[in-house]
Amino acid sequence: MNLVYCYIEHPVSAIDQRYTYQFHDEKIEPGMRIQVDFAHRLCVAFVDEVVYNTKESFDFEIKDVVKVLDASPILNAELMALGKWLAETTVSPVIACFQAMLPAKLKPKSSKQRIKMEKWVRVHHVPLVMTPKRQEALSALQAVGEMTLTLWRRDFKSVGKALEECQAVEVFEKEAKAAEEKLSVSDFDLTLSEEQKQAIEQVLHPRKSVLCLHGVTGSGKTEVFLRCAKEVLKQGKQVLLLVPEIALTPMMVERVQKRFGNDVAIYHSALNDQEKYEQFQSVRRHEKNIVVGTRSAIFMPFDQLGLIILDEEHDSSYKQDSQPQYHCRDVAIWRGAVHHATVLLASATPSLETYARAIKDVYQLISLKSRVSNNLPDVSLINMQQTVKKGGSYILSPQLIDAMRLSLDRNEQVILLLNRRGYQPTIHCSECGTTLMCPHCDRALVYHKDDQSAKCHLCGYSIPVPSVCPSCKSPSLKGMGFGTQRLAEMVSELFPDKKIIRMDADTTARKNAHRDLLAQFGRHEADILLGTQMIAKGLDFENVTLVGILQGDAMLYRSDYRSSELTFDLLCQASGRSGRGQKKGKVLLQVFDDQHYAVRCALTHDYLKFFEQEMRYRHLAGYPPYTYLASILYIHKDKESASEAACEGMRCLAEETFRLLGPSELMKVKDEYRFRICIKSKSLTQLQKAVYQLSRKHRSSKSKVRLQIDINPLNMD
Repeated sequence: MNLVYCYIEHPVSAIDQRYTYQFHDEKIEPGMRIQVDFAHRLCVAFVDEVVYNTKESFDFEIKDVVKVLDASPILNAELMALGKWLAETTVSPVIACFQAMLPAKLKPKSSKQRIKMEKWVRVHHVPLVMTPKRQEALSALQAVGEMTLTLWRRDFKSVGKALEECQAVEVFEKEAKAAEEKLSVSDFDLTLSEEQKQAIEQVLHPRKSVLCLHGVTGSGKTEVFLRCAKEVLKQGKQVLLLVPEIALTPMMVERVQKRFGNDVAIYHSALNDQEKYEQFQSVRRHEKNIVVGTRSAIFMPFDQLGLIILDEEHDSSYKQDSQPQYHCRDVAIWRGAVHHATVLLASATPSLETYARAIKDVYQLISLKSRVSNNLPDVSLINMQQTVKKGGSYILSPQLIDAMRLSLDRNEQVILLLNRRGYQPTIHCSECGTTLMCPHCDRALVYHKDDQSAKCHLCGYSIPVPSVCPSCKSPSLKGMGFGTQRLAEMVSELFPDKKIIRMDADTTARKNAHRDLLAQFGRHEADILLGTQMIAKGLDFENVTLVGILQGDAMLYRSDYRSSELTFDLLCQASGRSGRGQKKGKVLLQVFDDQHYAVRCALTHDYLKFFEQEMRYRHLAGYPPYTYLASILYIHKDKESASEAACEGMRCLAEETFRLLGPSELMKVKDEYRFRICIKSKSLTQLQKAVYQLSRKHRSSKSKVRLQIDINPLNMD
């Protein structure tokens, strides 16, 4: 009897185990998808192990495999092992980890998408007697080997069809691939600084397998990446270059393609399913050897990986916020170890966890302390409390308006950062004090002026703005605060002859919007770029000489132990967008608390001072990197059920030696109540083991309350 052990397609913990089926003459290998009868339903399963000619007996019926869906494995042995490691370390179902690795067209799901196919032709046999035209057509086909049926019939018309009918030419199907423009390659002969030369040498001949590249903004980190990638590719190995957000992808892709042409694959969430599938397969077939992408690109099917680069490694976008909740950095280090590849973690503001390991020599530390072109921009603080007291606007200070006018008059460009989208964040009744709230979430509705709507930015709920207060029927509803829409309107009134580009989640929803908007700004088709944090990092525009940061201290008031780190990172990264060319840059930072250490350190770009102070606070409070954390969310539409399940979870953990926090009630989201337990431990292994046991107990209780587990969470709001 031939047996196959597989995981069923549904990513739920209740069926997170291997199931056994038998097969006969079919070709089945680990990493392939099969169709099976599971609980009287046809489901797709993922093959984990195959056993031939077993004599083992079972006390239950072994069903037959219904159908084999793949001709060859779609995940190699390394990715199969990675999936199991992910499941163990994130306490997630194994099948959820396999599904996270694959483009939609290859995911092991019943709703399998059809892979687009295309008809091609090739020579089947050469007839002994042919007309000159048929001989010419067949010779042309033999010269190229094969061509699309469309091209064949276009070029050879009736002659081509006649050759098909006499079976001299064979028609067959092949996976369709989008036509690709041939890209020219330019090997730029840029002069490297001594620091860059030393950094490249250390990356190519490292002491450690993981390196931390700490370089100030504008220090030429990208050029280091490209030089190192070139040398690794020369060795016949593959390169992965990761960026945290889609907004950064177009600019990085442009630079990489100029060096490496069509050898570059691009992979991020804005691609459609067919495009993702084609890019995935191009790497698998070694058609492309360097990949530029966001978090999901870490699962590309490499087999000769030589270098993995995480640009802006501190960015929280590298952490997946849905099951499995992995951190891309951890996966990169795991894959680097398997491939004996170098892992380069690069940032102007490394995460505390990364830098702490670097100064302990767990990771190799490389520093770029100077900008390539000139000095860092001058940063000035503007205390908005004083501005408002003097009768000024709480949105734009007089100093920022004057600085904008000076830069714009010199035909230079300006970037304004406001990390809040919409027109106004709340709609408030001045009579009774009511704030319009989302009926499905504990979140105020945001006013969007362009379509006169009130929207929830958590669940997407939207209504037309009411003309009267729903509570007291007063017509005194007013928007309060300001977002990017209102800022754009105000700037347009101040500078009516200047073109403004707004970048936030609303303006970048359509495909290629990030690329198109940034390209417009790069061509100086706009004078002012304003937006949320997506414009704060990685952008390189030589004509930008002024960056204005509005509400720069807003993140300090989040209920998150990382709020100071997030604030410092954002301020430093945004400041780095100014003065990247030959012109001197300037940054104006508007805050209400100008004495906070995160703000003061950002003012002088002093990462080491911030690191030392923040580490002291982390040590006192027992937070990472001094401990490991686990967040356990209990989620249900009934508040009492969620609360009781969380309390039961606390009782289960009471015997452990961990420090426990909670259960604490979080905001309702999408009609679901959420209670959280937070666990702190000095041992990651013990923490994962305890959370796994807690998950098993919860599963065995048959509770309807959903458990959401996050090991080492980055978002504690």
